[in-house]
Amino acid sequence: MKKASILVVDDDQDLLTAVRILLRPKVKQIIVEPNPENIFRTLERNVIDLVLLDMNFKSAINTGNEGLFWLGKIKSRYPHIKVVMITAYGAVDLAVRSLKQGASDFIVKPWQNEHLLQTLETVFEETKQIKGREQTILSAIRQDNDLIGRSAIMEDLQYKIDKVAPTDANILILGENGTGKDLIAQALHQRSLRKKQCYIKVDVGALTETLFESELFGYKKGAFTDAREDRQGRFEAANGGTLFLDEIGNISLQQQAKLLSVLQNRQVVPLGSYQPVSVDIRLLSATNVPLKALADESRFRKDLIYRINTVEIQVPPLRERGEDIVLLANHFLDFYNRKYHKHMEGFERNAIQKLKTYHFPGNVRELQYSIERAVIMAEQQSIQDNDILFSPIEQAVQESSMLREPAYANQSLEEMERHAIQSAIERYNGNISKAARELGLTRAALYRRMEKYNI
Repeated sequence: MKKASILVVDDDQDLLTAVRILLRPKVKQIIVEPNPENIFRTLERNVIDLVLLDMNFKSAINTGNEGLFWLGKIKSRYPHIKVVMITAYGAVDLAVRSLKQGASDFIVKPWQNEHLLQTLETVFEETKQIKGREQTILSAIRQDNDLIGRSAIMEDLQYKIDKVAPTDANILILGENGTGKDLIAQALHQRSLRKKQCYIKVDVGALTETLFESELFGYKKGAFTDAREDRQGRFEAANGGTLFLDEIGNISLQQQAKLLSVLQNRQVVPLGSYQPVSVDIRLLSATNVPLKALADESRFRKDLIYRINTVEIQVPPLRERGEDIVLLANHFLDFYNRKYHKHMEGFERNAIQKLKTYHFPGNVRELQYSIERAVIMAEQQSIQDNDILFSPIEQAVQESSMLREPAYANQSLEEMERHAIQSAIERYNGNISKAARELGLTRAALYRRMEKYNI
């Protein structure tokens, strides 16, 4: 209770004075309000943990209906706020009705101060236990390769991973920067039949033409000036296990030809040798380049796409993951609390709202950056909205992109609608139900528009 903010709503000024005197040394903040019409103005301006709410306001008949009305309004707009009802008429039916409508407890006035304090302590203790259970759930989710997510789109992704992981199919992981393609690759390996063998990651997009062969295929002593000893390449190192080639969309056509030859023959020839070495690997690849762009043969060999893309997995951007944003934010808060020896207790409501309404062009990586900075810089015991600053790097990239390509600037409304429908259908791999849900249409309405635009 020492860290709690409590709002007391009652039209009895004597009661408000008594409660304020009693609770002031016990809680962080105590606000009293005689007029229930001002409840939401107060809740909007303050972060409130619990409301003590009278059941009758200047009514000749003490039915409790006014209190039940305001209880319903509070719980519909602020479901996380605890409400304890107070009345001079402790009828059982009123108690039951208020509890059924979301009240945490019910107290009869006049009361003993010890009884009121005990009631509030109990409510806050229950809240603490609920948060503890949520943390346990979060920890359980975290143990599964850090693939944190409960949204429908992440459940679909988890299902697909479970489906393809036990096979030896080559998998191409697609997604924007910062979406977690590396974690998807690790999850595929951990759920595969090769999980007890090695997992080797190579950022092939960063390899120069001269390093590409020596890093991937290895070399013999004397193969070039600095080759003072034999060195095994990444393909050989991954033999029996999984090889993950990240940023594969950035390699040159010449590098693609060499890679294709190895994948076709399942053999590598180290530099300085003429003896091929057989390799048995499960290949995973990832890129932030859209598949349509890869299909351009001036940029990427189509025969190589077929080799690396037996199955493709599309990792959703964070802006499409809804409830996962808060789940991930809590995960990073817990992580950086431990890393920096902090004791931040969570996010205030205004901070949660700020996270939920931001579009995260930098995806999970940007969220992680924002939470780490907030944990370091926050002045209070919980994260406020002004503690959360989003990456200036992503803002600069977006502004630059907008200057280069003004989105839909020259498109008609029909062209914009057609584009939105096509994008939704492609994003959900032809699943009409999911595309319709995202667009806010019924399946029948979406089919009619598809027919209209010849999609």
